[in-house]
Amino acid sequence: MRTATVHRKTRETDIRVTIALDGTGQTSIRTPLPFLSHMVDQLARHGGMDLTVRATGDVHIDGHHTTEDLGIVLGRAVDQALGDRAG
Repeated sequence: MRTATVHRKTRETDIRVTIALDGTGQTSIRTPLPFLSHMVDQLARHGGMDLTVRATGDVHIDGHHTTEDLGIVLGRAVDQALGDRAG
């Protein structure tokens, strides 16, 4: 199964993503930004991926860092889950 877990911690954020590309759309998304949580949830559900996201960030300043870093972590997780792309 094509799966990966990626963690990224910066001064502004702490984000962990676990993904199974060949899942069934099961999600558990927790971010401090409700709209971001909703959009990531929909990506996984409609994409048929199982996805767990735990994200915290400095949203008292702005949601930009959390959103940006989640995109970075999600991209890395997909890249790792795809492996060598053989087959």
